[in-house]
Amino acid sequence: MTDWKPKRFWKNVHVEEDGPHHIVRLDDKPLKTPSKLTLQLPTRDLAEWVAGEWRAQDGPVNPDTMPATRFANSAVEKVAPQLDEVARLVASYGETDLVCYRAEKPAALVDRQGDGWDPLVEWAAKTFGVRLRIATGVMPVAQDQIALQALASEVRGMNAFALAGFHDIVSLSGSLVIGLAVARGALDPLRGWDTSRIDETWQAEQWGFDEEAEEYASRKRAAFLDAERFYRLSIGQS
Repeated sequence: MTDWKPKRFWKNVHVEEDGPHHIVRLDDKPLKTPSKLTLQLPTRDLAEWVAGEWRAQDGPVNPDTMPATRFANSAVEKVAPQLDEVARLVASYGETDLVCYRAEKPAALVDRQGDGWDPLVEWAAKTFGVRLRIATGVMPVAQDQIALQALASEVRGMNAFALAGFHDIVSLSGSLVIGLAVARGALDPLRGWDTSRIDETWQAEQWGFDEEAEEYASRKRAAFLDAERFYRLSIGQS
């Protein structure tokens, strides 16, 4: 992305249908990815989000202010050519899922993890018919392969655009279960992010909040919410 910094040359930005897809036009030119592929978007709402980012540019294009465009470029150039590999990578988070690893002490942290994560383990059991194993301490626990396959099948069913957003929901939270709950609408995205931060929040409460760490966490939170919005709009949910 470091070379992708054109200056604004267009006056108008609009969205038009292109068969089953939608494209964004800068004046009469279709928006393209960095490798010059026409950016065909799966839904109108997603295309409008991308278009809005281009309307907002003034002077040199700043990719840091364009999460939808960055996700879309990644979907076309990185995810689509290796869809199965990316799906396997995302599904592998279930092997060491955050919600399955609990502290041994103190009791207050153990209780907080249980309050936040036990309902998600139960939700996965009811939704996918699998029971994930819970571990305490740092020693890994082997998950049942049938359970992992059931969760992985949900990921394999995603198209490149949905998977591009879902990848970041999971990687930023460290949990395939949280990602699936958010994607299915069983967990509010803000609640999903907070639930993934139980340990970090606990540590900050005990030792004090660090300004630099809080700023970094804020950026990750914004990225998580952008990823959720991209996923949702890519599958036609408003």
